[in-house]
Amino acid sequence: MLRRSFLLLVAVAVSTCCFAQNLYQQDADQLASLLHWRAGSVVAEIGAGAGQLTLDAVQRVGPSGKVYTNELDPEKLSHLQAIAAAHSNIVVVHGSAADTNLPPNCCDSIFMRLVYHHFTKPAEMGASLLRSLRPEGHLAVIDEEPEQGSSRPPGVPENRMGHGIPVNVLIDELTTAGFKVDSIRKDWPNQLYCVTFSKAKP
Repeated sequence: MLRRSFLLLVAVAVSTCCFAQNLYQQDADQLASLLHWRAGSVVAEIGAGAGQLTLDAVQRVGPSGKVYTNELDPEKLSHLQAIAAAHSNIVVVHGSAADTNLPPNCCDSIFMRLVYHHFTKPAEMGASLLRSLRPEGHLAVIDEEPEQGSSRPPGVPENRMGHGIPVNVLIDELTTAGFKVDSIRKDWPNQLYCVTFSKAKP
């Protein structure tokens, strides 16, 4: 009986892991197309977490490309450093609440998944994201509409209206920062949305 329960738990864990990996794969496939990833591209992930999308991106940009992977949390940064140790073209960046800390004009594209709605200083972060992109570079923000009755993450502006961010608020903030909207995808996997922006020529 114990063995059967153990095997059931293992099967559930493997199934959950495979499901999550499939979702990240779907995200990466679509991001690669929207952001024009190719061999030699320089891209950055903001709030990379466990680094699944960073690892996919580095495979797509190849040895001649580069991936900056950004995080705030010390434990996640330590994990990303371990990943970077095996990839000469992954650069780990310790971000802050008001700055990506990416080099100016370093990236062809920047992306984030379920990260923007945690920004406590969105105006400063918007300006930082713009600085980090090369002219005509692209930004993709994958996020979610707030669920009614959900609680805002600590410190974020009240206009989030829950855990998440309304797509119109996201667009208003980033266009105010100087971005131009390229596309709005409300059919993103897992009931998320994705808005892509570009940086205008100087």
